[in-house]
Amino acid sequence: MIGLHHAELVERLAARLQEPLPGLMAQRTMAPFGRNDDPALLSTEGKTAREAATLVLLYPYSGSDESGLVLTARQPSLRDHSGQISFPGGRREEEETYEQAALREGWEEVGVDPAVPQVLGRLSPLYIPPSRFSVYPVVAALEERPRFAPQEDEVAAILEVPLARLLDPATRQTSPRLVRGGAFETPFFALDGYEVWGATAMMLAEFAAIVREL
Repeated sequence: MIGLHHAELVERLAARLQEPLPGLMAQRTMAPFGRNDDPALLSTEGKTAREAATLVLLYPYSGSDESGLVLTARQPSLRDHSGQISFPGGRREEEETYEQAALREGWEEVGVDPAVPQVLGRLSPLYIPPSRFSVYPVVAALEERPRFAPQEDEVAAILEVPLARLLDPATRQTSPRLVRGGAFETPFFALDGYEVWGATAMMLAEFAAIVREL
């Protein structure tokens, strides 16, 4: 993707997302696994789960022609994944498509009009054992940076991340963390002083793998 302007990146990404995806191979590189954990834990196949959608939203970063994406720091008071960094997203309503749910969550959490983004496709779905959700990431793009308006009950802060920073190998780090009762080194993306780990890091890993191919 080196040297790609935002519009060109969006065009190539829309085409690439119609082809087979890296899926588990890319997701597992940032999975918070112990050495005995089975990667099949991440698969949505055969799981009885609630469904959610997240919005992977691309736009020209900080007035430039470089692409960026938005993440949110969740409020510490929330019941699920409190204090963690995530994409805008939430539970899919029964009558919604995954695309409709992701765009609605983008409106509710960060104030992006759901009628404006161009939907490019989906990343691979991901099962999250602690919350028993199957999450479907939807990729969309804007022609210009939106004016974000965080929903303060859910969003403590907004992170705007240029793609070049996401793709920098130096952002991939590890730290000891207690996960599912075991303590071990857990991979994370170091972005703007935040440790982005867990499901969001796994989705970012697949997204980064796809962007590197463009």
